[in-house]
Amino acid sequence: MPNEIPQRKIIHVDMDAFYASVEELDNPNLKGKPLAVGGSEKRGVVSAANYEARKYGVRSAMSGYLAKKNCPHITFVKPRFERYKEISKKIRSIFFEYTDLVEPLSLDEAYLDVTINKKGNPSATLLATEIRQRILEETGLNASAGISINKFIAKVASDINKPNGQKTVNPEEVIPFLEALEIRKFYGVGKVTAEKMYQLGIFTGIDLKTKPIEFLEKKFGKSGSYYYNVVRGIHTSEVKPHRIPKSVGAERTFNENLSSEIFMLERLEHIAQELERRLKKATIAGKTITLKIKYSDFTLNTRSKTIPYFIADKTLILETARELLYQEELQNSVRLLGISLSNLNTDSKAIKKDEDKSILVQLKFDF
Repeated sequence: MPNEIPQRKIIHVDMDAFYASVEELDNPNLKGKPLAVGGSEKRGVVSAANYEARKYGVRSAMSGYLAKKNCPHITFVKPRFERYKEISKKIRSIFFEYTDLVEPLSLDEAYLDVTINKKGNPSATLLATEIRQRILEETGLNASAGISINKFIAKVASDINKPNGQKTVNPEEVIPFLEALEIRKFYGVGKVTAEKMYQLGIFTGIDLKTKPIEFLEKKFGKSGSYYYNVVRGIHTSEVKPHRIPKSVGAERTFNENLSSEIFMLERLEHIAQELERRLKKATIAGKTITLKIKYSDFTLNTRSKTIPYFIADKTLILETARELLYQEELQNSVRLLGISLSNLNTDSKAIKKDEDKSILVQLKFDF
């Protein structure tokens, strides 16, 4: 690895089928059966699926109808987010016993920087094993982990030995690991991007590595330089304990498709009220309001407007959302509506990064 690349000891912990596993924990009768959290036989979207359901192709964000079609004997349960948050809080308290550098990505995953840790243990691999064992003992749930020199590789590695496993990519293994990695397993390469890369003859990391940065930037825009760097093990993003949100939103999927704009406005009022609650809880305001419309055929439409001042009030949010709703004629009946606020006022709340802060560079240490 080049000397100028900062190396840290990063653990990415990812709970295994978290929502579904919590439901199985609280109701043992569900264990061993295909299970979907969210959705239903007729409506809704699957929030999570256990591994038994995944064998039938059931995935998160899939419609309940399609999940039932793929797996006729699947069981649907309503999500209980308060319960998931309760257990997530316990898991995070375990993380903080090892390091203060914890960056949650969601309720069920987080990055931990253990380069310097509270246990004084030089082995990030042993720490990851201990953390996973603690989670199992204290919550009854399994977690997987990835361990490496930066966030990108740790994130990719955590998926290698799922479920209930871990993968360490030592400093000297980084380049061979990335070169052999299938391009679809690169974090940040979605289905559409993967298809585009296949068309360009890019199937693995070594294929990606042969492409000049100019070529990648031409084909993938700003993401081109990201792909160029990560395949070389370069990813300098630090674990940030206080992640600043880029947007705050709320949305609802309806039991029946809506074709009347009057009924839609009624639903938008409730959504705006929920969004206001979330904004006030986080003491955040924003300038850009986005209306999300998902039609009955699952096509998605978004409409945005930026105003010259920050807002967090439901009345003002709803007023703009109403304007956006009438901006264009609806293409079909509507199954989902959402409102989000971006261009937030969080920049002034961010802690100014110390540009003179030194970065620990350590080329040899035990993982």
